Amino acid sequence: MSTKNQDKNIKQEAAEDVTIENQPATDKEAKEEKTSEPAAKKETKKAKKSSSQKKLEALQEKYDELNDKYMRLYSEFDNYRKRTAKERIELQKSASREVMLDILPVVDDLERAIQSFEEHKLSEEAKKGIELIYNKLINILSQKGLKEIEAMEQPFDTDFHEAITNIPAPSKKMKGKIMDVIQKGYTLNGKVIRYAKVVVGQ
Repeated sequence: MSTKNQDKNIKQEAAEDVTIENQPATDKEAKEEKTSEPAAKKETKKAKKSSSQKKLEALQEKYDELNDKYMRLYSEFDNYRKRTAKERIELQKSASREVMLDILPVVDDLERAIQSFEEHKLSEEAKKGIELIYNKLINILSQKGLKEIEAMEQPFDTDFHEAITNIPAPSKKMKGKIMDVIQKGYTLNGKVIRYAKVVVGQ
């Protein structure tokens, strides 16, 4: 074989090698490359989702904590508001109680004065004047919540009455009942501020 033919064969073989190297990958390899790209995208999407989920969970926890603190503060404030309102009402009641207790002896004196009209034979005008003052005072006090405790001929009740002494009852019906009232008792807004001092039949 001549040197020309040898050179030609060598060149042909080299060209074939180059074409083989430059040929595109097989269908399988191409598919592998294509499928590998979406898998990587899926992984990045999953990573993004997990990080956003963690952020949402952290925000939810923070919201729950703040909401719990708010509810606690609100309930504490509501309790404080109710307690102060109740204390204010109690203070007003106790203040008026002291005033009422100071006025009651004046009421007692006016009642004794009215009872003594017949004995001292005062004029009708004086009698009417004192009765007018007494009725006006009683009306004002009753508007403020003062009420007389019923006692005469009522069953003796330790919640409202204070027994000064016992006397024999004139009949069986009057046993355990009040025979006489020494001093009237009063309630203020339903609470006893002065017990009725009474004589009980035995």
